[in-house]
Amino acid sequence: MATMFILEKDGKLKPATSVKVRHILCEKHGKIMEAMEKIKVDNMRFDKVAEQFSEDKAKAGGSLGWMTRGGMVGVFQDAAFALQPSSCDKPIYTDPPVKTKFGYHIIMVEDRK
Repeated sequence: MATMFILEKDGKLKPATSVKVRHILCEKHGKIMEAMEKIKVDNMRFDKVAEQFSEDKAKAGGSLGWMTRGGMVGVFQDAAFALQPSSCDKPIYTDPPVKTKFGYHIIMVEDRK
């Protein structure tokens, strides 16, 4: 996966060390694909789909807050750091969903630092 960099005030680039992440987690592949369809076809907001479908952090619209490198499962971390920041109304997300030991995730990043 590509490494994302942050442009510092002094004009130097440094690798991003943390990302502000939202995700939708479903144990079953069929359910995560249904959630994906709501985002992709029905143009529903990411946080609203998370509230409706996610089995984790649903009440928070899927927000995991700021996560640092080394604080996430490998493939989840790789996917999160590869995504460009976006917003819930126009999300850039993992497609296909990412599979971890917890289930299937649709991941989006709101910010990085």
